[in-house]
Parts: sequence; C-alpha cells; structure tokens
Amino acid sequence: MSRLQVVSGKGGTGKTTVAAALALALATEGKRTLLVEVEGRQGIAQLFETEALPYEERKIAVAPGGGEVYALAIDAELALLDYLQMFYRLGGAGRALRKLGAIDFATTIAPGVRDVLLTGKACEAVRRKDKRGRYAYDYVVMDAPPTGRITRFLNVNDEVAGLAKIGPIHNQAQAVMRVLKSAETSVHLVTLLEEMPVQETIDGVAELRSAGLPVGRILVNMVRPTLLDGPVPQDVKKTAIAKELSRAGLGGARKGGLAEQLVEPLLEQAAEYAERIALEEEQRAELARLGLPVQELEFLSEGIDLAGLYRLAATLRRQGV
Repeated sequence: MSRLQVVSGKGGTGKTTVAAALALALATEGKRTLLVEVEGRQGIAQLFETEALPYEERKIAVAPGGGEVYALAIDAELALLDYLQMFYRLGGAGRALRKLGAIDFATTIAPGVRDVLLTGKACEAVRRKDKRGRYAYDYVVMDAPPTGRITRFLNVNDEVAGLAKIGPIHNQAQAVMRVLKSAETSVHLVTLLEEMPVQETIDGVAELRSAGLPVGRILVNMVRPTLLDGPVPQDVKKTAIAKELSRAGLGGARKGGLAEQLVEPLLEQAAEYAERIALEEEQRAELARLGLPVQELEFLSEGIDLAGLYRLAATLRRQGV
C-alpha cells in the first residue's frame, strides 16, 4: 500500500465517508494513520462525532488492534504562515500580513498557491520522521476535492514549478510532485453503480493517467444487496403468485382479495429490481474495462455513524486493504 492515499469522487458518492473508513482500515494492527481534510467542510469531525477540527493533528479514533487515527483540517492561510516561517523566517511579520489581508489576496489572485499549500502540508506529513528516523505516520489519507477537480488539484505543483524556476517555491513544488507522482501515492476514486458517477470516474482515471498521477483503485460505495439468487422470472402467472401469497397468510385467494391485490405491486417492484440489477451489471462492466482493482462497500440503510464507519473499515480489510 502506498503511504499517501488520496480519495476523490463525484459529489454525493460518499467520498468523505470512504476516506474515513479507509483511514480506520489502514490503522488496524497498531498502525498510525493521519486523515487530512482540504476542503474546509469539517466532514471528518461530523463523521467521528467530534468538535470541529483545528489546524493541528488530533487523535480522533482507535482502530482494532490498537491503531490510531489522527485528523487534520488544513487551513490554507495558516499553511501559508507555516510556509513563510519555514522558508523566509517571517514570524510576526507573516501574522501581520494576514491581518492586512495579504494572504487572502495572494491565494485569490493565484489560486494555484492555495492548492500547493494544501498538498504540500499533506506531503510533509508523509515525509515526516521522528527522532529515531521512523515515519510519524504509517499512512496519510487525504479527503481530496471531487473527481472533476482532482487532477488539477494534484498537478498544480507542476504549474507553479514552471512559473518559479528557482528558489523556495520551486523547490517546494518539486518536492511535492516527487511524492505525488511516485509509488508513495495512490489516487482512489469513489463511485456508485450509476451511469453518471461511473462516467465521471472513467473520465477522471483518463485525466489522472494523462497527467502521470498514480491511480489506485475504484471504490464502489453504497452497493445495495442482491435479493434474488437468479434473474427475475418473466413467465410467472398472476394466479400462481396469488396462491403463494395466500399460503403465506396474506389474505385468501378469492377474487378481489388481499392476495390478488398485492400481485400487481409485486410485479412492478420485480420489474424495477430487474432493471436496477441490469443497470448495475452494465456499470460494473464499464469499471472493469479500466483494468483497476475494484472494491465494493455495502449500502448502510441505517445511515452512517461511528459503528457504520467501523463496519465499512472491516469490509475494506477483508478485501485486502
């Protein structure tokens, strides 16, 4: 497994939930994982039922086997202050710039700078080592922007490196890209078994590959259970269904009775079920053509809470994460 796990996906596919479950799965057996948020939505705090995350690394969960999950909500302004202090030793002058609005101005006129700061902070966590020379975190999981923006978000450091030929900014961008385009990184895409998310996933994979960014796996979320062992029968007679319903205690088989009234709704549901299954199989075939590992996570009808996250993490572990 790559040490930097970037999770993207179309909006509404449960990208943040999958990133959180992946962080828990990777922390199993005593590992330390850092879960990073870059969009400022505080989605991680909501999932783990904790207070809003500050701009610091904070332990938020314990995984099976004693592993630990830490979380960090990266703030672009505070990351820029760190950057200014690290490379220019501005210290108090940097804080004064923030009060004057200079940081907002800088990240507004050059949006790429914001992405450099966000990815740079995550890559710093990947490279960081303690006094004994061991990595501070075994894995870093990034809850990244949606599929439509992920390639530009990750590749922006190349653009900045092209603009700044020398100096700290150039060196920082190059260092970040060495991590993002190496075997240390995997970019995973979350999707649903629906036509639009699958098509966006296919397009996203093509863009990532074109940019030379390492694509990891496809994570199919919210997969509904299969209710029948085989295809829906097409030649079942209504009278036979009514008799079976009657035998099951759902009203008598007399004409106009409850059993007969239930036949048409059941047939409609069966037709909808068959249509859904056929569509899902088509989408699975489309994803298979990408030649990437595909993992499926079940739909949790009771909603997502901490227990649900641990359940999804266990599913990922069983599938080889």
